[in-house]
Amino acid sequence: MSGLDLFERLESNVRSYGRMFPTVFVRAEGYRLIDRHGRVYLDFFAGAGALNYGHNDPAMKAAIIRYLEADGIVHSLDMATEAKEKFLHHFENKILKSRGLTYKILFPGPTGTNAIEAAMKLARKATGRTAVYGFTRGFHGMTLGSLAVTGNRAKRAGAGVPLPYGMALPYDGYFGHDVDTIDWIERLLTDPGSGVDLPAAIIVETVQGEGGLQAASWPWLRRIRALTERLGIVLIVDDIQTGSGRTGPFFSFERAGIVPDIVTLSKSIGGFGLPFSLVLVRPDLDVLGPGVHNGTFRGNNLAMVAATEALRRWETPAFEAAIDQKAALLRRRLEGLRDAVRERGIAAEVRGRGLMQGLALEPPGLASAVSREAFRRGLIVETSGPEDEVVKLLPPLIIDEAGLQDGLERLEAALSAAIEAARPAVAGR
Repeated sequence: MSGLDLFERLESNVRSYGRMFPTVFVRAEGYRLIDRHGRVYLDFFAGAGALNYGHNDPAMKAAIIRYLEADGIVHSLDMATEAKEKFLHHFENKILKSRGLTYKILFPGPTGTNAIEAAMKLARKATGRTAVYGFTRGFHGMTLGSLAVTGNRAKRAGAGVPLPYGMALPYDGYFGHDVDTIDWIERLLTDPGSGVDLPAAIIVETVQGEGGLQAASWPWLRRIRALTERLGIVLIVDDIQTGSGRTGPFFSFERAGIVPDIVTLSKSIGGFGLPFSLVLVRPDLDVLGPGVHNGTFRGNNLAMVAATEALRRWETPAFEAAIDQKAALLRRRLEGLRDAVRERGIAAEVRGRGLMQGLALEPPGLASAVSREAFRRGLIVETSGPEDEVVKLLPPLIIDEAGLQDGLERLEAALSAAIEAARPAVAGR
């Protein structure tokens, strides 16, 4: 039996990343993945943002091993454990207090979509209203409530049922850079003749991870915060992919100078790639009674142990400063690639923020071809956007400059090869 025959025969057709990166991986360290043939790949995918601190961080791994060897509690539902106590202490002191935040912390099931469901439930219970509005091209998860506020048509169609109580508002730049969509949203929500009721909540990503790396401007985010405050609408920031330092600061909204009512975290909040999610709630919105939102695996103590260790990186400003430095390097290199491919007749745009950036490319299919060519060159990158039109780079935040430069050189070679292969299609446009 050859490499992937067993997966083809037994695993569901729904798998996707196994098709994009067709090899069997056996080991990982930092920003490198190694397959069973010993080939080393640079990981600019980072578990779709779940591995901001890289693979098998030594300090986190040691903490997990110590905890297991001491027979620490692994599963506990929402009972009080020492692991949870330590995590709460560190999160409050290293993250919340230092930013002047006073959120209560809800532990939902350990997935991002469960955190979204809990956040929407809180908003509906607190306001007595039913609708939650998302944004064009937004993505918030694959359960029914999360899909109702997701913009991607193909993902929404996968639900197989109507998706009520949601609506897509126009994201920043949706009508072009000359149109401030907040004016449109404000008119819709304040006009008693618009036919649109006030929602319980508006949910937003500061950078649309799956929607094509569109980044909302700070003024736009400040206006949506002011509008929701004025109208009594709960503002939920989905920081599941953009948080935990992915865009620079711990929370992606910090540099906008806003404080959301609810924040959802998952993916890299678990530090080590272990399932974990949180909902940060303004105290007066903490209105769900005991057990109204629960989940068997919301007490993932191993994830709490790793997450506590991960928070140590945020004890000084140095970690954030290093992210900003690497993000600036990434931006410069991507702008250089953009300019180079434009000279070859390819439409290209740099998108994103922090270490969550990429290139939007035309014609259709080119970004996917770049991803395939990159894999052949030992670089793992995915695509995003409603038509997979963006080459999306999510290198682990701990990557060194040499690794970042190496990956970008491989990306440049992949981009050149993909353009050369697509030349007949481009010429025929």
